[in-house]
Amino acid sequence: MKESNAITIYDRIGGEAALKQLVVSFYAKVQKQPLIAPLFPENIEPVSDKQFLFLSQFFGGPSLYSDLYGHPMMRARHMPFPITSEHADAWLKCMSEALAEINIDEFLQAAILERLKGTAYHFINTPNGKDVTLG
Repeated sequence: MKESNAITIYDRIGGEAALKQLVVSFYAKVQKQPLIAPLFPENIEPVSDKQFLFLSQFFGGPSLYSDLYGHPMMRARHMPFPITSEHADAWLKCMSEALAEINIDEFLQAAILERLKGTAYHFINTPNGKDVTLG
């Protein structure tokens, strides 16, 4: 993490403990979301762990993901999965609901979702309506 006087999203949401809560809440929603649940393994824990590491870094906290796995290269890591704009929207909706569930301030929720929106839409690699059945 760079030395700075700026307060990061990571700090503003409450640091490690709040981020862990967010990730747990988020994946509970993902696993119930019919469009995107099939894109994730049944055992969500390894995915959840990596998401925590990534979001720590993405939100301005410790560079946990890069320290363990190198440069995130998230688009490349998501290419094997058929992702449409509908998937991105569903992912963002789960995140929005998780942010609200853990009582993140509405202004901060909006800022976080705006930051994540670019990333979510950057992962789109399949047109809507295309059969995205895995397997």
